[in-house]
Amino acid sequence: MLLTELLRLVWLNLSQNKFKVFMTSIGIIVGTATIMMVIAIGTGGREEVAEQFKNLNAGSIDISYEYSGSSRGAGGFGGSGGGPGSSGRTSGRSGSGGGFAPPSGGSGSFGGGFPGMGSQNRMNQERITLSKDNAEELSLMVPGIKSATISYSTSASVEGGDLEESKNLTIGGVLENYMELSNLTMAIGSFFTEEHDRQKEKVCVLGQEAAKTIFGSAYEAYNGIVYIDSRPYAVLGVFEEMGSVASGISPDGSIFIPYETGVKYLTGTGVSPTITVVASDVDEVDRIKEDIKTVLADSYPNAEFTITDAGSKMEAANASNRTLTMLLVAMAVIVFIVGGIGIMNVLFVSVKERTNEIGILKAIGCSRRDILLEFLLEASCTSLVGGLFGVLLALGITPLVESFGMRVSLSVRDGLISMAFGIITGTVFGFYPAYKASRLIPVVALNQE
Repeated sequence: MLLTELLRLVWLNLSQNKFKVFMTSIGIIVGTATIMMVIAIGTGGREEVAEQFKNLNAGSIDISYEYSGSSRGAGGFGGSGGGPGSSGRTSGRSGSGGGFAPPSGGSGSFGGGFPGMGSQNRMNQERITLSKDNAEELSLMVPGIKSATISYSTSASVEGGDLEESKNLTIGGVLENYMELSNLTMAIGSFFTEEHDRQKEKVCVLGQEAAKTIFGSAYEAYNGIVYIDSRPYAVLGVFEEMGSVASGISPDGSIFIPYETGVKYLTGTGVSPTITVVASDVDEVDRIKEDIKTVLADSYPNAEFTITDAGSKMEAANASNRTLTMLLVAMAVIVFIVGGIGIMNVLFVSVKERTNEIGILKAIGCSRRDILLEFLLEASCTSLVGGLFGVLLALGITPLVESFGMRVSLSVRDGLISMAFGIITGTVFGFYPAYKASRLIPVVALNQE
């Protein structure tokens, strides 16, 4: 039998049983939609991780100290994923891979909270405050460090510009080399200098979102005045928009001031900063971390510092994304198997119902190969229909998935791959019924009731 004749016969059988074809393909529809969403969510996850760490110095290492006493202070600013510094927790603990996490309180918050009953060791813990001298010492004593900086964050009341009432924003106290180490760029104006820090001048640089919140635009913010804790700060410039980073927090919404200015006017000497060093060679990060521990142990024998590197944080983020993707793939495989079994069962019923038809086709000269191809084509076409509807379903539910905060990156390639999976599944599971149909004996098939 010619292929065109086979295709015409398949078309007649499917077009006369549209509802059955649709119901048969439901498993493939769901499976195709699932596999397409799996690929899209996996791609979106990788893109999000890349975006979260796009201002990452791969060789950056954060050093912070968690004080469990009741001294007051601000937390470290940033995280190796989002640039120098640590999270904004008042304890000074390093932040999670790549974000400028806001502090849990302002400069007047209690670092680490009050110790509980039976915590005599914590109450006796030495108060250690990392300093610029520690950063310089690490640069000199540890081979392979390209640069070092120190930073912290706090929260303060901000007024000025178009604000009708004061607004609490994250304030980062940083050094003049912070912008370079964080891979940030200026949209307008310039970053502050070492002289600004030494003179404790009240100047600041705004993140893009902070500039829009306070002034309406970066252009309006440039050379403007903002009031931080009721003190006027001159705006030297505005950063380019960086986008979201890990934990959904971004330096876009922060205000940056010179390190010493913040210590004098906002945090006082109880600040708990984070030192960030950048390794010259990424392959030397592990060795440098060990050397840092040795140097710090000489200065603070009984202290335990938190030392984290950017690479391990990025790898942890990618590992989480891979785990989620594998779970979704497992779901898709299960759905496809269920869909394939459904097609197999329907084809078995179809072979039973059309036994006489098969006998007639064999009686007029159709070969086993022709019968096999006919039923395989029916299975493949049913799967193709399911694949098309599955792609449409995936497109339809994408806004719903995105509403839960997941990033979905759809593409034509993903749709084609999903449809291919569906067609292959239907064809594989349809083979055995088609084979059984092709093996029927014509006389027996014609006499079948």
